[in-house]
Amino acid sequence: MTDIKTLNDNFRKTFTGGQVLLTAGIDSMDAEDVANIMLFVQNFNDFTPDNDPYGEHDFGSFIYHGNKIFWKIDYYYRFNTHFASENPADATITKRVLTIMFADEW
Repeated sequence: MTDIKTLNDNFRKTFTGGQVLLTAGIDSMDAEDVANIMLFVQNFNDFTPDNDPYGEHDFGSFIYHGNKIFWKIDYYYRFNTHFASENPADATITKRVLTIMFADEW
């Protein structure tokens, strides 16, 4: 079984192995800005004990054109996404969902 941090990093860097969601604010931006923001998320590596206290690499934030952007990964039970995954380290039962948003959309 792979650890949560590795699963999250692989998903975030490739956008494969889960679902990526953009909030209405991000989705309303022009295509170039959205593409740039997605690249920022994929290349994010500024993890600290303050923003990653559990070492899972499941949240990050950065400034893009003066706007604070958040991204986060949630873990759902793969066979019924109304429920959280009981074991996010088990990719066979966990669906990862990465949401990219403006901070004020949190």
